[in-house]
Amino acid sequence: MNRLLSSVSVLAATLTLALGSGASANDKLVALSQQDENWPMAGKNYSANNFSPMTQIGKDNVKRLRPAWTFSTGVLSGHEGTPLVVEGKMYVHAPFPNTTFALDLDDPGHILWQHKPKQNPTARAVACCDVVNRGLAYWDSAYVRGGSDTGPLIIKTQLDGHVVALNAKTGVEVWKVENSDIKVGSTLTIAPYVIKDTVLVGSSGAELGVRGYVTAYDVRTGEQKWRAYATGPDEDVKLAADFNKANPHFGQKGLGLATWEGDAWKIGGGTNWGWYAFDPSTNLFYYGSGNPAPWNETMRPGDNKWTMTIWGRDIDTGEAKFGYQKTPHDEWDYAGVNVMMLSEQKDKTGKLRKLLTHPDRNGIVYTLDRENGDLVSADKLDDTVNWVKQVDLKSGLPTRDPEYATRMDHMGRDICPSAMGYHNQGHDSYDPGRQSFFLGINHICMDWEPFMLPYRAGQFFVGATLNMYPGPKGDRQTYEGLGQIKAYNSITGKYKWEAAERFAVWGGTLATAGGVVFYGTLDGFIKARDSDSGELLWKFKLPSGVIGHPMTYSHKGVQYVAIYYGVGGWPGVGLVFDLNDPTAGLGSVGAFKKLQNYTQMGGGVMVFSLDGKGPYDDPKVGEFKLGG
Repeated sequence: MNRLLSSVSVLAATLTLALGSGASANDKLVALSQQDENWPMAGKNYSANNFSPMTQIGKDNVKRLRPAWTFSTGVLSGHEGTPLVVEGKMYVHAPFPNTTFALDLDDPGHILWQHKPKQNPTARAVACCDVVNRGLAYWDSAYVRGGSDTGPLIIKTQLDGHVVALNAKTGVEVWKVENSDIKVGSTLTIAPYVIKDTVLVGSSGAELGVRGYVTAYDVRTGEQKWRAYATGPDEDVKLAADFNKANPHFGQKGLGLATWEGDAWKIGGGTNWGWYAFDPSTNLFYYGSGNPAPWNETMRPGDNKWTMTIWGRDIDTGEAKFGYQKTPHDEWDYAGVNVMMLSEQKDKTGKLRKLLTHPDRNGIVYTLDRENGDLVSADKLDDTVNWVKQVDLKSGLPTRDPEYATRMDHMGRDICPSAMGYHNQGHDSYDPGRQSFFLGINHICMDWEPFMLPYRAGQFFVGATLNMYPGPKGDRQTYEGLGQIKAYNSITGKYKWEAAERFAVWGGTLATAGGVVFYGTLDGFIKARDSDSGELLWKFKLPSGVIGHPMTYSHKGVQYVAIYYGVGGWPGVGLVFDLNDPTAGLGSVGAFKKLQNYTQMGGGVMVFSLDGKGPYDDPKVGEFKLGG
């Protein structure tokens, strides 16, 4: 108990380091994220490090974890992200139809409220890769400078393109705005992100030729503040006057048009449906724009800026201070929307720097100086990455291997990674004490054959046929060995340990000061490994496969670990929609054809604690009493 309580001060110190002294982002959210009792946003805190300083659960006792309570969402399809926990309540989200639940942690069997929106069913038909949703956002006006009577709020996205704010106490709808037009194939799967009195929302649909953007809304009213596109004129992309001043070789003005042929930028992709991070000391938020459209590179000559880019944007104006394009003229659907994790570490020269680390779909894990966009390191996620030989740290450009290029009238073979990337949507973690990033990895390669197709609004605009299979370290006879988990040091570029998994580690990881890293697997396990050695310490079989990531919180002195179960997402589309053609699901059906032998659909949250201690230890909790 004392160890659990003392961890609050440890977390406060950690966040002071990570956020700096000027924590003006949203005082309420910063305060909540510093408390073990809360998990108030995607990534736990603005550093998005998915790290908890709690030590009640550690290496020596993690094997005693048992289920404390469970909750079914009543929804099938893939359950990504994590629930939120704020001041004694858990807020649970689900995939389409995007139901939201509020639960009282003293009696989680009693649903406080639920929000079940009515949506246009057409949204299901234009969703790329299952009907997933990555989470909720929380906002409370009480601690915002110049606060109002609004709040607290739960903000959610709906697959049909709407952003909705709910009263966190009652579930009543406060405001609703349309962010995306499903008639052109633009949907919403992203978790909203609250900074100050602004809520950020991205977009989905690059596989249907959607032009990507990020939008800022007033969290009190839903009124749009600004919108920044990934392609097109500089004023649309919102480039600051000093954009890329520190690294002009990364590109500056006019390239959102000049690197495209004709008007191709108007249907050029670059959507962002992944994760955000924020640094109050720079006032910049960080995220990645995704793949260009279509996948057939022959149809869009040029570098196709500013798709595939790591952005640092001012939260108040939306203007980009820097942008680094990782994969110019992407040929493989290496959509760069993956997690951004912030840290302060000494570089190889001994200089303390504010860093941003980003494991990318293209098989490279990048670390940038988040103040000016300097490229600090670019290491392969696995030595089997073959489309690129290395990344030049001075120019920032990848040195491609022409053997693995794609082009018309050619079948590209054994390209590693596949379009799924060696990393995808999983939200990973960083342990600042160990200076270790814990990365959930896909180990999947592919054959790629492009074809020509016309653009039709609201229809798939891909232009490639894919076959996927395990990477060189997997078993290509059994179609197993499709995943890995690794501990990575971004300064040395070394991997402390790695372990293979039967299927991709799609959801991501949770790191704890107790020396344990948690993650879920597609075949339906939650696992715990020793953070220092990688030794498997504990696992539990869940009702369905996992594509979300674990989270942890404390309640009444007990540390809990929670995780969504519910197989689906891109790797599970074959199982979810009963597909058999190995090229279906944009190639995922063939890669994961064995998944149905290990799990089936389901949907819910399972919560663990030591020895299963929980709210129902007292059997009278939640019991019905005649007459109240």
